[in-house]
Formats: sequence, structure tokens, C-alpha cells
Amino acid sequence: MFLDEVKMKLIAGKGGDGCTSFRREKYVPMGGPDGGSGGKGGDIVFEVEEGLNTLIDLKYHKIIKAEKGSNGKGKNCRGKNAEDFVIKVPLGTVIYDDDNGEVLADLVHVGDSFVAAHGGRGGRGNFAFATHEKPAPHFSELGCPGEERFVRLELRLLADVGLIGMPSVGKSTILDAVTRSNPKIASYHFTTLSPNLGVVELKNKKSFILADLPGLIEGASSGVGLGLQFLRHASRTRVLAHVIDMAGTEGRNPIHDYEVIRKEINAYDERLAQKKEIIVANKMDVEGFEENLKQFLEKYPEKEVISISALNKTGLDEFMNRLEEILENTPKEDFIQKEEDEVVYQFQKEKPYTITKENDLWVLKGKEIEKLFAMTRFTEEESVERFARILKNMGIDEELERLGAKKGDEVAILDYIFEWKD
Repeated sequence: MFLDEVKMKLIAGKGGDGCTSFRREKYVPMGGPDGGSGGKGGDIVFEVEEGLNTLIDLKYHKIIKAEKGSNGKGKNCRGKNAEDFVIKVPLGTVIYDDDNGEVLADLVHVGDSFVAAHGGRGGRGNFAFATHEKPAPHFSELGCPGEERFVRLELRLLADVGLIGMPSVGKSTILDAVTRSNPKIASYHFTTLSPNLGVVELKNKKSFILADLPGLIEGASSGVGLGLQFLRHASRTRVLAHVIDMAGTEGRNPIHDYEVIRKEINAYDERLAQKKEIIVANKMDVEGFEENLKQFLEKYPEKEVISISALNKTGLDEFMNRLEEILENTPKEDFIQKEEDEVVYQFQKEKPYTITKENDLWVLKGKEIEKLFAMTRFTEEESVERFARILKNMGIDEELERLGAKKGDEVAILDYIFEWKD
């Protein structure tokens, strides 16, 4: 079964907790701190594996969770880092942030990998906090939570040539005749419900990958029918072979069919519209072919047209050889389009937190604050004092006072509520 889009939630591993410990040795009355730090949580990594051509294996994996790092121990023993969770994906997989649509990675080479969610760092043990001024700290950190994010994976097949055209114009028949892919073929529309790939092997020992892409109809660029799936895969091909039923069977109009598809291609992506295109005039064995071909060439004299009969396998060798010639002059780099190249980075200094008032409750938000909160042991007095001191150094006490907060007011961080003391 072919599947070219999946969504999932990623939860990277939490870092291991740091340890609060002191040396306890005979004849050593003043043993110092020896609590070790926790290990790093596991990352979630997407990695290309050659041979995969669908995302079906990920269909039922709605939530992916990596392992937690091991906790630190006494005698300054550091916790073990957790193993990364590696997800194998096909070549041509695009990874999106499902919340904002941002392209996170475009995996277009064998061996490409991308860390989609980073594991949290391990919490520091009390040994790490020892200083000359405070040689025996009685606190340690909890492990940092791993990143969480929703992602959408989209597979865009990497083929040299894409066969495009209206439903039932002969694309699958062509693929079957020149490769060993054995696509499903029938006399009704939308026989091809998913892309088929095949390898064309020429007599000169050269070869290339040919893809039969799902049929296109009017409105495809707006999501009608299988259009978006078709256009997505077409964007990866180096050359477009536009198959037209030039005999006009089933009452088709070859010129109208061609113009409809060109319109949808232009509406979807200008870069796709600029790809090298060759017109494949199919069904040359059927009455009406010659007259329709003449009208088509009068309308589009600049187009390169090759006449074939996929059913009778006439003209296919000439067609394949011409495709190989075109590919020789079409660098592979031309079809790898990294959308993240268009990102514009802006740098400006902003407060790392926000304070708002909801009814009688002051709500404090900010990534750094929430991370600090998650890593603080509120069962240790010195750890709580450190938490309050860091917030004060960040200017939060001063900002609360400026906004009108008074002693005894309640302040919320995440789902927890504290009483503010100035």
C-alpha cells in the first residue's frame, strides 16, 4: 500500500535527574558533595533508508516517544545518555512543523538525517554547583523535559521523468511497456490511485527512473480529486512527459486537456511549470489521431511532440531514447528545491518572558522560565531559593511590582500557583 502523508506527535526523552549526595567515608568527617548529573534524553531522528518508497510503516504511529536519560548517582556517577529514537523514511521525505507549516527538513540524499525533537539535558548534580563560596550545596536539578512537537511528513517521489496527463490517457500502459513495474491497468478513470515507479533500461546500458503519476483533473491545484498528490510528486521530477490522448477517444479534446493541466501546474508552482516538458501523443493507431495532431501542432508549433501507440508498443524506443538525451542535459541539482532557503532571519532583543493578569491571577510565561521551573526540585529549600533568585535576576520581581502586584498576590507558572513575596 502506498502512503505519502502522515502526521504524528514527537516527544523527545527527558533528561535524567541530578543527584544530591555527599561523601560518606570513615575517617572523613567533612565529606564534600558527590552527586552526579543525569544523562541526556533521547533525540527523535528521521533518517533516509534506501529502498523505502512509502510512509505506510508510520501510519499507526501517532505518538513517538524517546527514552529518558538515566539519573545521576552518588560518588559523582553520571547517568547514562538515552539512545536516540531513529525513524527510517524514504528518499524525498519533507518534514513540516504541523503547527505553523514551516519546512523543518527536506531529505533528498541517501544518508540524510534530521533531529526533529531534541532530548532534554540531564539535570546537574550537587557536585556541579559546588563553589568556593558555597562548597556544600544541598540541591540538584531535575532533568530537562525533551522537546515536543507535532510534525507532518510528506513524501515527494524522486524520479527522473514523470508521466503526467488526464486519467486514462495511457500513462500506466506506457510504464508497463517500458519497465517491469506491473501497474494496475483498466478502462476506467483513476485506475492509478497512487504513483508507480519503474526503471527504464536502455540498450546502451543507461537507465533512469520513470514515474506514472495519478491522473489530474480541473481544480487539482485547489485540492480536487487526486490533484495535490499528483502535483506534489511532479514537483520532484526532472522532466515532465505530458501524455495526451491525441485520438480524442471518449470524446476528449486534446488541446483542452493539455490547457487544463498546464493551468493547474501554473497555479500550483511556477517552478514546476518551468520544467522541461515533452509532449507524448498517444494512440496513434486510432482513427482521428492525425487530424487532432495537426491541430495541436498548429496551436503549439514550439512544442516537442513524439507520437506513440502504447498499446501496440510503437514509437516507445524513440520516446525512451529521447528522454535519456534530455536527462543528460538536465542536472539533478535542478529539481532539489530546499524551501528553507527562503527563510529570512530577524534578530531583535526581547524579554524572555511575558506577564499578564487574568482576573486576580498573574500569569508568567516564557520558555526559559518554564524550563527552569521544570528542572527545579521544590522539595529542597536551597533549590527553591535558587529558583527565586534567578527569577529576581531576570527582572521579574521588578516587573511585577511595576505592573501593580502586591505582596500575597498569586502568580501562575504553567499549572502551578505561588504566592508572591516582594
